[in-house]
Amino acid sequence: MADTERSILLNPGPVTLSNRVRQALIRDDWCHREPEFAELTREINDHLVRVYRETACDFESVMLTGSGTSAVEAMMANFAPRDTATLVIVNGVYGKRIAEMLKVQGKPLHISEVNWDQPIDMQSVAAALDQHADISHIVAVHHETTTGRLNDLNPLGELCREREIPLLLDCVSSFGAEAIDVEGWNVVALAATAGKCLHGVPGIAFVLARKSLWATGLVAPGSVYLDLSAYYQGQHGTGYSPFTQSVQPAFALREALKELEEEGGWEQRRSIYRRRAGEIAMILQKLGLKTLLRPEDYSCVLWSWLLPEGYTYESVHDYLKQQGFVIYAGQGELGKQIFRIAHMGDISSDDLDRLMKALGNCFDGG
Repeated sequence: MADTERSILLNPGPVTLSNRVRQALIRDDWCHREPEFAELTREINDHLVRVYRETACDFESVMLTGSGTSAVEAMMANFAPRDTATLVIVNGVYGKRIAEMLKVQGKPLHISEVNWDQPIDMQSVAAALDQHADISHIVAVHHETTTGRLNDLNPLGELCREREIPLLLDCVSSFGAEAIDVEGWNVVALAATAGKCLHGVPGIAFVLARKSLWATGLVAPGSVYLDLSAYYQGQHGTGYSPFTQSVQPAFALREALKELEEEGGWEQRRSIYRRRAGEIAMILQKLGLKTLLRPEDYSCVLWSWLLPEGYTYESVHDYLKQQGFVIYAGQGELGKQIFRIAHMGDISSDDLDRLMKALGNCFDGG
């Protein structure tokens, strides 16, 4: 790789940063207990709920220092009930992880699970609700990065509305690039992170919830650090958080949110990702590769590709890394079957041209 060529991350976060966001990381050092950082916290929370018009009026945000998983776990700790059960929809690693969180938290749950390459089984979901009268909440993963599937939440949301069941949503790998219909799906809270579709850096995560839920819907979290009530009261009061926030990633997130807005918002970002996905798919399909899922089942954010006969993930990864591109392995039983390419981050047309050449050389020896 030439010294002038950038290393491009094609893994599902962290992402290749724009120069603008990278420069935000090296501004002056701030103390997290000073009023200017309290104001920055308020500004970021206000901006987060405005990424989607649908959440701008009825939702409020809190941010915490941690990965996307920390936000999901905080959401489950504070909004999944203790006296009734939560139905967990599982068709990948991240749905399974949510079930593990609830088990560790000692909360009642039921699971509707299908093979990881399958969509949500709505008959199974409806049957679980009919069979278990104690289910009061449902939790699902919007974009299941295990495979790249964008779960179709319209049927699930319709069921949640009909039965008046609140939906908790893992949007870690979709927030900022895919449509989120909070009203149509009866979403009451969602969790996401800075270091994926928003093009910030890892270290800041956040939970958006309806104002009514912040007021009366919190449960005892069984955790000191993940007690979102303390974050909410602090950040929406004085502006301060109960624990040390990651200051430099907050600078980067503010800049990334401004950049997203100036570039046309989440709809434009989705369009860019789709175009990249299409260009990459065109070259890989010409080389004879096949996708794990049907193309129409994928999120714009990430696609999974079957490894051709005679190739291992390690050989493909190592060759592409030498050319300046980092891809991602499959998980669990898919580990030896697929590789994954994400479309996030600051990727130029020149970067894509280099990638096309590298993919061609990798898979046809040219």
